[in-house]
Amino acid sequence: MPSTSDVRPYDFAKRMGDALAASLGLLLLSPVLAVTAILVATKLGRPVIFKQDRPGRGGRIFRLYKFRTMRNIDPAKRLVDDAQRLTSFGRALRASSLDELPTLLNVAKGDMSVVGPRPLLVQYLGRYSARQARRHEVRPGITGLAQVSGRNSLSWPEKFEFDVDYVERRSFELDARILVRTVSSVLKRDGISADAHVTMSEFFGDHAEGEFN
Repeated sequence: MPSTSDVRPYDFAKRMGDALAASLGLLLLSPVLAVTAILVATKLGRPVIFKQDRPGRGGRIFRLYKFRTMRNIDPAKRLVDDAQRLTSFGRALRASSLDELPTLLNVAKGDMSVVGPRPLLVQYLGRYSARQARRHEVRPGITGLAQVSGRNSLSWPEKFEFDVDYVERRSFELDARILVRTVSSVLKRDGISADAHVTMSEFFGDHAEGEFN
C-alpha cells in the first residue's frame, strides 16, 4: 500500500493530468461526439444524453453523462426491461465504448478520473462492507482495474476486490498498464455483459451475494 506521502503528490498530479486529457479529448473528439449524437437521436430518439446520479469520491453525488443506448420505456410497445429496450445499435455503441465519451466532461469537471473504480448506483452506498466502501477513497474512473480484468463478466466480489486493490496500489505505472489493457479490452469487446444479463445483475450487499466482510 502506498504511503500518504507518496499518494498525495500522485493524486494531485493525476488530477492535473485528468483535466488536461479530458479537455484535449473533448476538443479532438468533438467530430466523433457530434456524429454519435446525431446517430443516437436518429436511432433512439431524444434525449441523446443519459444522465444519472452516481456516488464519487467520498460518496459525494454527481451527475454522470453518457450517450443513451436504450429506447425509452414504453409499456404499450413492450419496452419495459433493459433487454427489451437495448437495440443492436445500442449494443454496438456499448461494445465500442463510444457511449462513454460524454463522461470526459465528468473528468474535466473533477467528478471522475480517467482511471479508477467505476461509479456504481447511489442505492449501493448502504450495501457495501467497510472494505468494499474503500472504492470511494478515490475518484471513480472511466476505466479501471476491474474493467480490464473481466468487466461485467466478473462477480461482484471479484469486482470489488479489484477496486480495493487499485485503491491500495494506485500509481502512475498501474494507471498506464490499465490504459494499455483498456485499448485491448475495447478492441476485443471483452466482458460487456454478465451471464443472463444485459450488463450486470443488481448488487444487494454482502449477505445477499455471499460476499466477503
